[in-house]
Amino acid sequence: MAGREINLFKGYASPRLLPRLEILEASSRILRPEKRTYDEDPENKHPLLYGTDIGALWVREEIAQWSNSIFFADEKHSRARARADSINLTGGASYGICNILLQCTLPHNSFTRQAFIVTPTYYLINSSFVDAGFKGKLTGVEEDDNGNYDLEALESKIRELESSFENSNIDDSSIQGGANRPFKKVYKYVFYCVPEYSNPTGKSLSTESRVKLVELARKYDMLVICDDVYDLLNYQKGVKTYKKRMVYLDRETQKDPESYGNVISNASFSKIIGPGLRIGWQESINDKLAIILSQGGANKSGGTPGQFNTYIAGELIKSGKINTIIDGLNKVYSERAEVVKKCCKKYLPEGTTFSGASGGYFIWVTTPDHIDCRKVVEKAKESGLILAGGDDFEVSGDVKGWGRNSVRVAVSYMEKEDIIRGFQIWGETIQSLQ
Repeated sequence: MAGREINLFKGYASPRLLPRLEILEASSRILRPEKRTYDEDPENKHPLLYGTDIGALWVREEIAQWSNSIFFADEKHSRARARADSINLTGGASYGICNILLQCTLPHNSFTRQAFIVTPTYYLINSSFVDAGFKGKLTGVEEDDNGNYDLEALESKIRELESSFENSNIDDSSIQGGANRPFKKVYKYVFYCVPEYSNPTGKSLSTESRVKLVELARKYDMLVICDDVYDLLNYQKGVKTYKKRMVYLDRETQKDPESYGNVISNASFSKIIGPGLRIGWQESINDKLAIILSQGGANKSGGTPGQFNTYIAGELIKSGKINTIIDGLNKVYSERAEVVKKCCKKYLPEGTTFSGASGGYFIWVTTPDHIDCRKVVEKAKESGLILAGGDDFEVSGDVKGWGRNSVRVAVSYMEKEDIIRGFQIWGETIQSLQ
């Protein structure tokens, strides 16, 4: 191996970007007073005690107000605005996925018939679905060049499944009931996606397609899980515009007062504060699904995960520091993304294309057909370059062959000079294999 390793695979922030001092100050503000006004409040509790099942009310209120300032800046009276009672605090997006699947799906007896995952997908998501009982029940849904999903193919597959289950009498009684447990809303289908600046392609789903997906979900009793973890990493200059999260479109267009909704926004502070805190939040259209998500056995036993760390996030939001942190990340990531775009043109073969580079962590690079990316990825390791080959981003059991021509590049970890050197090695590796 020549020189220092350059890793364009790592999908987390450079250590120098982590807001160490801001977290230290927020922690001090929380713990320095001997007593706080909310210590004896049953809806909040002392920061170092077990939390409430759904999470501290004051933190959820801060998240709701902050979300509204971003997504509803010009819609002060919209019925779709975020509300504290619709928010459940979590141990981060990965924990959140597992909790959602555990509380809202039942694949073991095929009550939940199939899981659909946008492909290429986040490379570690398959394990969560397999652990939840979806092995052999995963179908990839492709996205087009504009980031929109093949909803026609999705509906066709659902209709096929509906036909095969037409006379089934499968129920969800095996997980209902029990002391002090609410009725659990279990869905027949589940759909997983990263709608904005997706992992791995960096593409974004249009508002029109989001609305269509919500309508399809209502039609077939399908739960849409949105990993809303990158949308605040928006590289636009000046006044930014943000697409409404799908949960807001669900709330905005839902006319049935008894509905649980069909979308959960699975959000995280890992990408905007630091993954070591292990905290996030889930938002649904009303309190009904939020309560279900908070009533799993682990939450009932220990309260909301990361009680103290959610208070840190609440303090950063309350002080306004979180916006400054995000602005700093966007500046660095946008500069790195520009470097990647220039390097694609300078060092990779003619005909190479890429998607993304306008927000989030990732850029999806596709080289011409005559280049075997699998061989390039393996050969580049000899020169100290680690690339994320497309094979890592397949949906388990529904392989599309992404490894043949595509590679995911992360802008979150490596510095600009390392990115440039990495692309030089990449280009030289391709030439050596010709």
